[in-house]
Amino acid sequence: MPPLDCPAAPAAAHRAPFDARLFRRVLGLFPTGVTIVTTWDADGRPVGATVSSFNSVSLDPPLVLFSLARSMACCEAFAAGGPIAIHVLGDEQEALSNRFARGGADKWADLAYGAGEHGAPLIDGTLATFECRPYAQYPGGDHTIFVAEVRQLRFRDGDPLVFCAGGYRQLAERELCA
Repeated sequence: MPPLDCPAAPAAAHRAPFDARLFRRVLGLFPTGVTIVTTWDADGRPVGATVSSFNSVSLDPPLVLFSLARSMACCEAFAAGGPIAIHVLGDEQEALSNRFARGGADKWADLAYGAGEHGAPLIDGTLATFECRPYAQYPGGDHTIFVAEVRQLRFRDGDPLVFCAGGYRQLAERELCA
């Protein structure tokens, strides 16, 4: 097998009629980091969800975005415009990702968290945390796209949790061509 950054013969392209399941499967070929977004609901309880649709938007002002399915129970809490935190998960935090990906359960039970300087609920021990204030919201089909302005950030050394093709993955060191 050739090293990862060496040219190889191109793989045969597949074509198929468009359908939603295929679209989701092909989107899954794009590796993403894994985040948990958090805010407070109308009753002052913390809410959060695992999200892989996190991306940078602008350096000036410092803007990031994520999207949530409108059908998610927590989408309304984010739409209300309270403080937001985006937590980038480390490669050892797969269980935390799974916990916040589930619906219905008390995701916060026995979890160490507190309020950040800008008011959002912060989960302890994540690889990075962006404390944000809402900037804009846009309809995006069956999702809402949230743009947030970063007010503060924290980080630690480590490798990110990565999701691709329906499963968690590890980053590999690059091999160089000889």
